[in-house]
Amino acid sequence: MIESATLLQLLSELTGLLPADATPLFAMARPVKLEAGEAYIREGDTTKRFAFIERGIVRAYTIKPNGDEATLFLRWDGQLIASHDTIIHLKPARFIYRALEPTQLLEMDYDVLESILKEHPEYEPLRNHFLLRMLAEALQGIEAFVLWTPQERYEQLVATRLDIVNRVPDKYIASMLGITPVSLSRIRRRIGRGR
Repeated sequence: MIESATLLQLLSELTGLLPADATPLFAMARPVKLEAGEAYIREGDTTKRFAFIERGIVRAYTIKPNGDEATLFLRWDGQLIASHDTIIHLKPARFIYRALEPTQLLEMDYDVLESILKEHPEYEPLRNHFLLRMLAEALQGIEAFVLWTPQERYEQLVATRLDIVNRVPDKYIASMLGITPVSLSRIRRRIGRGR
């Protein structure tokens, strides 16, 4: 059985379950290791899997008709990764989810989780937490694009996750912010000069 200290803590906080009570959940989990550049979910995949990122960074992106890549989001240590298309909409994944560095995941099959929840309703707060967290992260991204300038979005990322900015190539940070790498360089120069 695989165990994750972070997931055990989350289970305890959300459901009050003791580690021994989490056995059915961890029995269904399997470790997955991705090399840098390896795809976890490909466009068109229909597998309803989700994973907890124990270590590493995963980028979700699409390739536009002109061949350019557009980064939808990044997920890193302590976050969840899943295709909302397959889990929520029951459709093939529209995006590619690729590791940017060696990444260690704890993966679960959503259909298996559903069957466990029928037998163990005490885990239901965990599923609700995961789905609400996916929704909240999506809404934060939309609000940032509507309310903030690219520089404000970059400053927020630096303020909250400077380590991620240093681990991810500039072209992916720029794409996620909706700007070009040249614009990102300008923003950094402005910040360096004190605006």
